[in-house]
Amino acid sequence: MIEAIVIFAAGVWAGMINVIVGSGTLITFPTLLLFGYPALTANVSNNIGLVAGGLSGVHGYRAEALRHRALLLRLAPASVLGALSGAILLLVLPADSFRAIVPVLISIGLVMVVAGPAVQRRTARRRAEPGAPPRASEWVLPLGVYAAGIYGGYFGAAQGILLVGLLGVLLTIGLQDINGIKNVLATIVNAVAALAFMIVAWDKIDWKVVGLIAAGSLLGGQLGARIGRRLPPPVLRAVILVIGVVALVKIVFFD
Repeated sequence: MIEAIVIFAAGVWAGMINVIVGSGTLITFPTLLLFGYPALTANVSNNIGLVAGGLSGVHGYRAEALRHRALLLRLAPASVLGALSGAILLLVLPADSFRAIVPVLISIGLVMVVAGPAVQRRTARRRAEPGAPPRASEWVLPLGVYAAGIYGGYFGAAQGILLVGLLGVLLTIGLQDINGIKNVLATIVNAVAALAFMIVAWDKIDWKVVGLIAAGSLLGGQLGARIGRRLPPPVLRAVILVIGVVALVKIVFFD
């Protein structure tokens, strides 16, 4: 019972911060390892369980996402392909293959989050139509979303930070809208990877864990959407930076 309560609570917290910024896996994955679950089983079961929280967050941010429906339709295939690539890598590569590059990716994402406003202002001055992506993003953005999808399908911790940083640099829309787009793309990645795991790695799934994390993250996703949508952009950006730095410290010094 204690184990179930702790895993459920970790799911609530992970679902909440995933919607606001990302990196919820850094809560649930270590929790499962603490209770003795094998790393691959923990990773796969956690990924499937967090899909529910992603769907909850997408619903909470539906107004922001719907404003950019055409952009999402253009980027969704990149997320699908990236998720499939990452899921395949998880099943065929050693578990610690990406350990060295994860801190680098998170650091790049945080730099992009910080630099985003200045880049947006510079880009806006050069564009004729405010709100449309700059010409370079026509190929850079899908490529970056694909790369983030690979990472998300493989492990996923702080995938949201990478997406927020990428979208913030290449688009000139508000941070809340970027968060809405991020939630949709990250949920697509998790859902596609989860489907791939259910097809080829059914024996690695612990459905008790999936159920507890799904129930917790479903509640957490709604809480995260309510909190995140009310945060002013500077505060939301600060929250992203704090969580990102904590994630970096944890991965580099404590994993």
